[in-house]
Amino acid sequence: MPSAPILAIFAAAVLQAAPIPVLIISGQNNHDWRTTTPHLRHLLANTGKFDVRVTEEPGSLTPNALAKYQALILDYNGPRWGPTTERAVAGFVESGKGLVVVHGASYAFGDMEILADKHVRTGVHQPIWPQYRQMTGAWWSDQDPKSGHAPRHIYQVRLTNREHPITAGLGPSFQVTDELYHNLRTNPNIQVLATAHDDPSIGGTGHDEPLIWTVAYGKGRVFHTALGHDVAAMMEPGFIATFLRGTEWAASASVTIQAKLEPESPKGAPRVLVVTGGHDHETTFYSMFERFAADMRVNVNPHPIPYNRDLRKDYDVLVLYDTIQNLTDQQRANLRNFIETPGKGLVALHHSIADFVDWPWWYEEVIGGRYLLKPDGGQPASTYKHDEELRVLPVSKHPILKGVPPMHLWDETYKSMWISPKVEVLLRTDNPTSDGPVAWVSPYDKARVVFIQLGHDHTAHQYPPYQQLVRNAILWAAGTK
Repeated sequence: MPSAPILAIFAAAVLQAAPIPVLIISGQNNHDWRTTTPHLRHLLANTGKFDVRVTEEPGSLTPNALAKYQALILDYNGPRWGPTTERAVAGFVESGKGLVVVHGASYAFGDMEILADKHVRTGVHQPIWPQYRQMTGAWWSDQDPKSGHAPRHIYQVRLTNREHPITAGLGPSFQVTDELYHNLRTNPNIQVLATAHDDPSIGGTGHDEPLIWTVAYGKGRVFHTALGHDVAAMMEPGFIATFLRGTEWAASASVTIQAKLEPESPKGAPRVLVVTGGHDHETTFYSMFERFAADMRVNVNPHPIPYNRDLRKDYDVLVLYDTIQNLTDQQRANLRNFIETPGKGLVALHHSIADFVDWPWWYEEVIGGRYLLKPDGGQPASTYKHDEELRVLPVSKHPILKGVPPMHLWDETYKSMWISPKVEVLLRTDNPTSDGPVAWVSPYDKARVVFIQLGHDHTAHQYPPYQQLVRNAILWAAGTK
């Protein structure tokens, strides 16, 4: 029988390898917590290093309820929690555990109240929780100069402290599309890890504003990131790397998560780039891709950034969910080079049928269809109609349709499009506000190209057969299905 010391060593090794228990506190926010909280949970769980739980009722937390966790993650901005929970949280951190503050939680418990789920100030002041300010290191203020942000835009985040365990090895900077908070009130004891220049030409302060920092509170560790406005922002590699490493540091005082600005993916998984821009869309579009994490590595980049460089060495499939007309000659060349490289694939979704409508090579040869923004050559302009009830039936046998049943859903329809007679129609609807074909394979012989007209909003994004269809299309376009 093993001796007691050997058993103790074995038990210690088991405990060291066990996932770190963390709790996400959510349930109210002036941001879309119903999509961001599940996404944060997925990011953490996908590392294999965390055991993640979620509460949407933080007012019931007690010291005993928090005792099993190593870190709390705040995706919350709402009313005060009450003295029991507030004392429990402050004591939790002060005792030597961790706290992670994400984006909208910077507002919480300050000198103003924000309407839950709306990005507006109410003008109603709530009692300040001074300990929260001390723990988190910075907060919003309604006093001049008022805290706020310029319109969301693409900007560079500069790592100003590259020696800290969270940022070590990540490089000097990364790019995001996000809000950039300015005029936060900060405590002198914060350790700033990253800043960004707030462009005065679009309403910024003209200063370098702190975006990521740490705070020592008692024996505990606090990681605060002002990044992460929505799921799209949270899919940025820079957010993912700093959030995951920051959470591990807050929970354990060390960082073992790899220092890289791209998420891990299964060996041999297709590398997928999702291109957005030019058309409003719901964040449920991004959460759909969480279900594909076991099969592919997905990055998101808004137009026109993806086409500014050669995409061929980094990606296998482009997924378009944009509506864009203008590309420079070099951007067109980069896109065309990708499409014409053997082994590459393209999946065009919904409103991307209106991309590049003055580029015949694109719509005639590659996509096999065109949404007419205006009458052309005797053909009327195309039309659309929201919230149509659709019966969608398969009309072909194809790997893309494997596991996809006849679909009954509500979606936007398009009519009077030009559709090439050479396409292989996969799905068709009999709704009179549609042309009929709603998914097809292009006859283009230099790449695998699929167009799926479905996918306007959450009713499609959250519909399992639609998710299966998009997943199958991406894997087929990558040559793996």
